[in-house]
Amino acid sequence: MAEKKTVKKKRKMSSAEKQAKQTLARRRRNQSALSRIRGTTKSVQGAGPGAKGLLPQAYSEIDRAAKRGVIHKRTAARRKARLARLAK
Repeated sequence: MAEKKTVKKKRKMSSAEKQAKQTLARRRRNQSALSRIRGTTKSVQGAGPGAKGLLPQAYSEIDRAAKRGVIHKRTAARRKARLARLAK
């Protein structure tokens, strides 16, 4: 006689576990975006006279983070204004 295979059922994830998992994923995503902003900002600050060429990349990172809700839109505007003043 053939043996019957038993299939183990996955248990249902509790809502608290799911929320914790989602929070970790969001945190990783947000930290990555903030890190990219800091990196491009520092490259503009350290560029000296050639900073104007790096501004579009920094603006892009800041705008992307604002669009995705990582930073507020006014915070993004303030950071961009400060970078523009530095690059002058």
